[in-house]
Amino acid sequence: RRRARAGTGSILPDELREDSLPYGSQLELPALLGLKYLIVGGHATARYMPPRMTVDTDILVLGDDLPEAERLLTAAGGTRLGPLAIGGSSWRLPTGHSLDLITLDQPWVAEALKTAVLDDRGRPFASLPFLILMKLESSRLQDLADISRMLGYASTEQVKAARAIIVRYRPQDLEDFDSMLQLGQLEHERQ
Repeated sequence: RRRARAGTGSILPDELREDSLPYGSQLELPALLGLKYLIVGGHATARYMPPRMTVDTDILVLGDDLPEAERLLTAAGGTRLGPLAIGGSSWRLPTGHSLDLITLDQPWVAEALKTAVLDDRGRPFASLPFLILMKLESSRLQDLADISRMLGYASTEQVKAARAIIVRYRPQDLEDFDSMLQLGQLEHERQ
C-alpha cells in the first residue's frame, strides 16, 4: 500500500519530449508568491547530489492550499492539464515548461514547509530530511535511487537529521533507509 503505482507523476507523454532549457530555468515561479510551497523532485535533489535530468518542476503544497495555488497559476497564464494520481495537478506554464503541483496531507508536510531551505533567490526547496521522507513514501525506483545518492553525499549531521525524521514519521522504513545509506556511501567512495 505504501508504494506508488507506476505512472503517478506527470500524466502526459508530451512531457518526455519537451525541449529543455538550461538546468534550473524552469524554477521561475512568481505566480506562487505568498503561498507556502516547496520545490521537490529533480530540482530539489540537485541541491544534495549531482543534478540529474528532469523535464518538469515539482512543487509541494498542503491539500488545503490546492485551490489557491491553482487560482494563482491560472491567473499567471498557466494551463491546467489534468489531475495527478498522487494528488494535485499537472500544468503547462506560459514559458512552455511543465509543473506538477503535488498535494499531500501527511502530518509532516506542515513541518517540512517550515524547514524550507532557501536558495540565493529566495526559492524554497525541501530540506534533505523531508525530501528523503517524501521520496521514501513514494518509493518509485527513481526516488529510491535519489535517496541513495543524496545520502552518499550527505554530511554526518544531515544523515542524523534525516534518520531522526524517518524514525519519527516512518519507523517501519528505517531498515530501508539504512540500506540506502550504505549503498550511497559505497557509491560515493568509488567516485
